[in-house]
Amino acid sequence: MGHYDDLEPIGLSGIQTYELASRPSKVTVADFASASAADDTLSEFLGKLPNILAVQSLRSLASDMRRARALGKPIIWGIGGHVVKTGLAPIIIDLMERGFVTAVAANGSVLVHDTEIAMVGFTSEDVDASLGKGDFGAARETGEILNCASRRAADERIGLGEAMGREVSSCSPANAGSSLLCEAYRRKLPFTAHLTIGADIGHFHPSADGAALGAASHTDFRLFSTLVKGMNGGGVYINYGSAVVMPEIFLKAVTVVRNLGNDLKDITTANFDFIQAYRPLKNVVRRPTANGAGRGYSIIGHHELTMPLLAAQLIAGQE
Repeated sequence: MGHYDDLEPIGLSGIQTYELASRPSKVTVADFASASAADDTLSEFLGKLPNILAVQSLRSLASDMRRARALGKPIIWGIGGHVVKTGLAPIIIDLMERGFVTAVAANGSVLVHDTEIAMVGFTSEDVDASLGKGDFGAARETGEILNCASRRAADERIGLGEAMGREVSSCSPANAGSSLLCEAYRRKLPFTAHLTIGADIGHFHPSADGAALGAASHTDFRLFSTLVKGMNGGGVYINYGSAVVMPEIFLKAVTVVRNLGNDLKDITTANFDFIQAYRPLKNVVRRPTANGAGRGYSIIGHHELTMPLLAAQLIAGQE
């Protein structure tokens, strides 16, 4: 290229245009939102949302979940601890009752927070305040319940999730009705727990037994793989708020199922979180559904907003 003195602005007179009416477009006024009214029913409110992007995904996912329920296929919710900490257990429990949650798969933090909610009605300590004193995660009861359950699970060759549900329920906790562990155990609904040893507070308590924790969690991985196997032909897996552990667990379970010669097609997966992280997008939404094996959805937003919307879409659609 020459110097500025040698440059001339390009001429645009030869640009070819087309008639606007001839162009296919992604958005029309028919897709726009309508203003809500104070006396709208739930169905009316949902019907007034814009039929664009995340709302379309939410509606399609809810349709797939209703289909899975009708077919008797698993609807598995993989969750992280933030789901409990944002007060959403009552919504998941209600969806259990309605048949839209047939199994729960949780990382280790869910066990901690859900146990504390069941036992004392509060959770989520101030890490900044307690870490400097060395008190972070040192609540005695929480660690003892987790570690006692893991030893019993290893001895009885059952999964850690089931053992935790039984252990917490046996304490007749005041808030059992708000506990995913207790409510799943009461319904005999599968609840699998997937640990990263050293990541949860109970793992550094004196009562911790690494072998027991590992054995119980490994049993749950095998049980989870059986649940994933059942997804073939219409099942659903939702990853809610776990950026690393549950997406990795799900991907490995998919591998196990297919490695053993089983079909895993016509499945639906979805990831909900307030950021779009690498592992959920790849390991939940895209890779397991690739090559025509299913449909994947990614919906970004805070759990305390998106989960009530999903539940409302499911409930309104069945009325």
